[in-house]
Order: sequence, then structure tokens, then C-alpha cells
Amino acid sequence: MDKDKDQAIARKGRHIGIVIAVTMVIWLAMNLFIGPALGLTARHALLFDFAALAAFIYAGVNIFQLWRMRQDS
Repeated sequence: MDKDKDQAIARKGRHIGIVIAVTMVIWLAMNLFIGPALGLTARHALLFDFAALAAFIYAGVNIFQLWRMRQDS
């Protein structure tokens, strides 16, 4: 593999890791601390669940793209 391809793979991997970590921290904070403190309803909790699910789907698509990038090299 050339250096540019290695850097692109590493950059994409870091991006995926950051998306997953930040999504999990925000989702946990909203469901465990912020939501109950503000008195949000279950309907709002479901909204945060769907937002987290969308972020995890985005990360999954990027993981598949990363896997394909590694297969091509």
C-alpha cells in the first residue's frame, strides 16, 4: 500500500471511532442525566434513541466502506 492510502484508511478509522464514541456518550448523557433532569417525556427519549441509531447506521456504512478500502489495497 502506498502512504496516501494508508493515511486515508487511518483517517477514516479515526473518524468512525470518534463518531461511535461521541454518539454513545451523548446518548447515555441524554438518557441518564440530562433528560430526567429536564423532565423530558418518553417521546423525547425515543427521539434521542433514533438519532443515536442513525449515527450508528452512519458508522456502520463507513465501516463497510473502510473494509472495502482495505480489500482494494
